[in-house]
Amino acid sequence: MANIHDVARVAGVSISTVSYALSGKRPIGEKTRLRIDAAVRELDYMPNAAGRMLAGTRTRIFALTAPLRSDTYAPAHMAFVLAVATAARKYDYDVLLLTEDEATDGLRRVSSSRLVDGIIVLDVSINDERAELVRALGVPAALIGVPGNADGLVCVDLDFEAAAALAVDRLVDAGHTSLALLGHPGVVYERGSNFPTRFRDGFLRRAAERGVTARFTMTEKDPPEVRAALSGVLDAVPAATGLVVHAEEGVHKAVLEAVAGRGLSVPGDLSVIAGAPTFDTSAFTPPLDVIPLIPADTCTRAVELAVQQLDGTVAPRVELVAPTYREHGSVAAPRPGS
Repeated sequence: MANIHDVARVAGVSISTVSYALSGKRPIGEKTRLRIDAAVRELDYMPNAAGRMLAGTRTRIFALTAPLRSDTYAPAHMAFVLAVATAARKYDYDVLLLTEDEATDGLRRVSSSRLVDGIIVLDVSINDERAELVRALGVPAALIGVPGNADGLVCVDLDFEAAAALAVDRLVDAGHTSLALLGHPGVVYERGSNFPTRFRDGFLRRAAERGVTARFTMTEKDPPEVRAALSGVLDAVPAATGLVVHAEEGVHKAVLEAVAGRGLSVPGDLSVIAGAPTFDTSAFTPPLDVIPLIPADTCTRAVELAVQQLDGTVAPRVELVAPTYREHGSVAAPRPGS
């Protein structure tokens, strides 16, 4: 196992310079710091845990890794960032935000240099390399989301499968036998984003269990693409009479505009449910029934579990928040013969 002497040798600097760079106690030249960072990564060096405890008090900072990608929906993304920061302040903690897409280097750096006491992980994908890194770092950490392999990790998330099943049950119980799910753009599923996949799978599974016809359609964000996707499910045989939308706010608005443009009404001709949005659907025209995704629910619990890890052992777990349903009048029985 590499030690600080190895880092100093590879970086070509003194042990004290490595110590200053990792602790931040003294300013280090940029070129020297980069050499030390490179040596730390090359050797996979981690300061001894006991040594870290002896080095001083806690930093009272959590690293929040929240990658900004080309398809990131900024309002929802920042709602989660704010919820984490708000929850951390209750414990007198600040948040260091890491937004680079490939965030492993940043996590290694802030952890090895003792800049943070723990890590919060946002926007988890199925094969998320940050999950593997969190296991390797051995520092307090909580994931807001569930990777494909959650062994040894502390994860909190909305139960997206149950949320989708709840939407199906509401529509089927109202009498609908042909349902459709309008989802995110294809790139979101292709890169392995976890929550849309779980919602889709939960929707299709529950529809099969209830013995009804179900279709899943991805759509881009532009209104023409939304109209085309909607036409695909409304012109199908049998046509969908119950629709669940799991997408951004603009897609919901485009759906309602497209429905009105076809001379249809909600819920008279088409019942619509908003699946796991972070935004308010009560102000839409018409307002939409919703199964909300509330950032504070998962973020507060994730921060709480990270803080608990600072004072003791928290067993690895996946905690799923049960979904709730809010009625706004957008679901009704299908018209006879529809």
